[in-house]
Amino acid sequence: MIPVLLIVIPLLSGLAAFFLKGEKGVKTWALLSTVITLAVSLLGLTVLNKAANLHTEVEWLPLLGSKFSVGLDGMGQVLCLLTAVAFPMIFVATWNSSYKNAHNFYAFMLLSQAGLMGVFLAYDALLFYFFWELALIPAYFLCSQWGGEKRIAVTFKFFIYTFIGSLLMLVGIIYLYLHTPDQSFALESFYKAVLTSKEQGWIFWLFFIAFAIKMPVFPFHTWQPDTYEQSPTAVTMVLSGVMVKMGLFGVLRWLAPVLPMATWLNGDTVALLCVIGMIYASLIAMQQDDLKRLIAYSSIAHMGLMCMAIFVTSDQGLQGVMIQMFNHGINIIGMWIVVELIERQMHTRKISELGGLAQKAPGLAIMLVVVALANVALPLTNAFIGEFLLFSGVFNSTVSKVGYVFAAAGGVTIILSAVYTLNMIQRVFFGNTNTLTGAMRDIKFNERFVLGVLVIVILVIGVYPRPFLELTQGSVDTILSRMIIKHPS
Repeated sequence: MIPVLLIVIPLLSGLAAFFLKGEKGVKTWALLSTVITLAVSLLGLTVLNKAANLHTEVEWLPLLGSKFSVGLDGMGQVLCLLTAVAFPMIFVATWNSSYKNAHNFYAFMLLSQAGLMGVFLAYDALLFYFFWELALIPAYFLCSQWGGEKRIAVTFKFFIYTFIGSLLMLVGIIYLYLHTPDQSFALESFYKAVLTSKEQGWIFWLFFIAFAIKMPVFPFHTWQPDTYEQSPTAVTMVLSGVMVKMGLFGVLRWLAPVLPMATWLNGDTVALLCVIGMIYASLIAMQQDDLKRLIAYSSIAHMGLMCMAIFVTSDQGLQGVMIQMFNHGINIIGMWIVVELIERQMHTRKISELGGLAQKAPGLAIMLVVVALANVALPLTNAFIGEFLLFSGVFNSTVSKVGYVFAAAGGVTIILSAVYTLNMIQRVFFGNTNTLTGAMRDIKFNERFVLGVLVIVILVIGVYPRPFLELTQGSVDTILSRMIIKHPS
């Protein structure tokens, strides 16, 4: 019941939004829909947290061996909660923004939420692919219709990347389906697919490229900074806060446990790509004068660390990935909200044109400092817990013989992250005001409320992460058991 509601509520609300009139009315409709979805997600974590309420399976395409099978394990609950929290936060934070054809904008946003929920809930490969596309297609229209001046060229690049990735994944899904003992798309059947090590090897890359594009991992990342820069900030929040987690989730659900032998054999190669991407993105971030591009490159570095921890497998590393997927979503949405508030008033994102904002907007400055310090993993913030587990897992890995080298390289990117983040805070919020920033006003009630909620979440998880770690331990154990059982001796 719970998984179905998490998909159906945003799906039907999104379809209905196409026919609504009046921007304020459709905004209210979209916000109400996402609040109800959040309430359902919380019910699934608390009073309705029983097995019978967390899994649904009915016939869908029996001729193809595919069922509408959706369920919530610990990992799914964390990512569905992130999706459920993110959308109302985004709608409240951007309440004062105006969009042309607002009914279409909010309809596509809700459809994207439905697709994301489906991706995190699907236990059938064909259903997973269906929702993967349902999440991406609205994003394509949102970027191309409401983006910046270069939106058409950037969206075309985004489309080509995602289309190629989706096509490769579809080929892999069909091949696995043909090698299941019962000709089924069910996840359990994929676990039982009979494949040689050579077959696992090339199917691994079909899936990995699709997921690497979405995360994104070097060298499949070039679509990301341009798309983040040209998209409306509300859409950028969805792309960076939630949608990039589709790639990590895909690896954890549909790659590593299904193709364990290939995952072990290619682990160091993928980890090396992640390290290159982390250092490269951090160095590029230090050179940026545009706030959006700086945050976009910092996101590449953070996602690379999480991907590396998956492939240099350990219990601590996977626990770190689970909690850090949620933390990264919260922190980066907070960063984007600050950028949105600055751009809406100053009509610029250039760091060189800003300065002294803390004098005019002390409330905004305080919120940004907390979110930014969480983004660089300061102790007592949420990201500290996640990144400590990630580094500990990579350093103590029994899978990779050079895990300590990967951990050291990752540590360099943390230092670089602190440098460019603190430099950005100094140049944007401190120093003297100029003729442009002298007119800055402090944040309004709705903006203060959203950032305040995010700050509370950051501090609560930073001080008491135990409930999250207990929630995801079962998923970690399942993934590790699948991989260790088939570990080549």
